[in-house]
Amino acid sequence: MLKTRIITALILAPIAIGGIFFLPPMGFALFTGAIITAAAWEWANMSGIESPAGRIAYALVTAALLYGLLNVSFVAVLWLALVWWFVGFLLVRSYPSGSDKWGSVPARAVMGLFVLVPAWVGLNHLRTGGFEFGDSTNNLLLILYVFCVVWVADIGAYFAGRAFGKAKLAPRVSPGKSWAGVWGGLVAVGIFALVVSTLASAGTGETLLLVAASLATGLVSVLGDLLESMLKRFRGIKDSSHLLPGHGGIMDRIDSLTAAIPVFALIITQLGWLITGHW
Repeated sequence: MLKTRIITALILAPIAIGGIFFLPPMGFALFTGAIITAAAWEWANMSGIESPAGRIAYALVTAALLYGLLNVSFVAVLWLALVWWFVGFLLVRSYPSGSDKWGSVPARAVMGLFVLVPAWVGLNHLRTGGFEFGDSTNNLLLILYVFCVVWVADIGAYFAGRAFGKAKLAPRVSPGKSWAGVWGGLVAVGIFALVVSTLASAGTGETLLLVAASLATGLVSVLGDLLESMLKRFRGIKDSSHLLPGHGGIMDRIDSLTAAIPVFALIITQLGWLITGHW
């Protein structure tokens, strides 16, 4: 399994790096749209759509929605995403007793749209918007930053959870996660934000705001992970798919990012560091 994971990572890493960091804005939109469409194909299964034709249809509907949002206000979609993730928190918190409210196939299918579509919108807002923080104006570094926040939170959570993880975070949803892991991840994110602020020559006020924004992003990334775990547990599956040998599916790799990206994009937009750009 380890060998398979490594080979898959070695193949996918150059593709992901090239698609995210070397494509023009429209190419970036198409590349990320393809990833979200594939993730939608997986979500169709998590929502209970079992037929191949039904899963493909759901993915195509998602792709059509992405296309339809090319000229829609990104910020309006991000506010909707914020509301959705508050609802998602309530759903995860009440599981399994509240599953009767969302357990139907149509309800779970709609949930997938609220998860996937704003993630694509937020990512493209980060790519095309006018950005300035400290002495940095590089949108690609901005995208890398939000990815790193999620990765740093995961790494911090892993080590803190192994060392101190006795109190479980959400045992009915994801038994492996602990409160110690959450706090360890947030500490790691806070330190990372301080380092980045220093490298960007940010002032004290900007630094404090970036730390706060990063902590909020790291916290909501945990919710993204928990929500997907809840859907998979309800569906009775371990992985969202087997598209990525040794890694499960695309959703298994981007679940935290689907929550972190739109929330982070909205926060820094409201802080005035990112303004809506153009294709």
